[in-house]
Amino acid sequence: MRSVSFVRRPYLFFAALLALAGLSGPAWADPSPAARPDKLVIGLLPGESAPTVMRLNEPLRAYLEKRLELPVEMVVGANYAATGEALRFGRLDIAYLGPVTYILQSRRAKLEPFARPSHAIVGPTFQAVIIVPADSPAKSLEDLKGGEIAFGDPASTSGTWVPRYQLLDVGLVSGRDYQLRVLGAHDAVAQAVANHKVAAGGLSLPIYNRLLKEGQIDPKATRVLAESPAIPEYMWTFREGLDPAFKEEIRQAFIQVDDPAALGVFRAERFIPSVDSDVDRVRTWIDAIRKDNPDAVPPAK
Repeated sequence: MRSVSFVRRPYLFFAALLALAGLSGPAWADPSPAARPDKLVIGLLPGESAPTVMRLNEPLRAYLEKRLELPVEMVVGANYAATGEALRFGRLDIAYLGPVTYILQSRRAKLEPFARPSHAIVGPTFQAVIIVPADSPAKSLEDLKGGEIAFGDPASTSGTWVPRYQLLDVGLVSGRDYQLRVLGAHDAVAQAVANHKVAAGGLSLPIYNRLLKEGQIDPKATRVLAESPAIPEYMWTFREGLDPAFKEEIRQAFIQVDDPAALGVFRAERFIPSVDSDVDRVRTWIDAIRKDNPDAVPPAK
């Protein structure tokens, strides 16, 4: 198995988005000939450290290897853009992409979503949160004006885009009303807030809850200032050019999985079918952010 480290430096913010917009290489991958491969290569986003992502997804890897009767390799990208690009150029067979990564990458390639997790009560959705130090005087998002706010990867839906939309919804625009600090991962954001390095931070609510449960964050060190609207779940996505019969094998392997361990990292009851329009709501949020920050997403070419 391969894994690579995070990119956490702020000056890479727009470079990552340029890659996602398809401006860093040829417009279309040269798909491999359609045939059942000798192994399945899965791409995962570095929402946390690569070893953590690999550990949490190992039960799913083992399930797929047994079900499909071929080796299954997991690859954690250096950042979200790297995972999306690897899928687009055929270096991965499938990848688990957040709505923003999928939306931006699919402008330049014929990607095909096929499954997404569904949860008890809320269905195929999750939430982001904006957290502050427990002793912060902030009582509302408006109180964060003038402060430094931490975010995860530049292409993270719940770690950057949705928290930015939450702030925009109350009139706070990045670069004008607050300083945006890129830390690359959800756990890094939580740690920065807990250690008073920033005024606030945006991250995935499920990841925040797990960090608290595992003791990685002191429950007394932070508090939730605001929860986001429901966000469409991440989508398992095929690369272009994958053998149609093999795609159907993979699709059925996901839809039929009932192994609690394999579903555990996704907090899911099951995987359900997914299509492009599932993330239309996120498209409207991206457009709203781009209206006030025209350079937030480079135009497709």
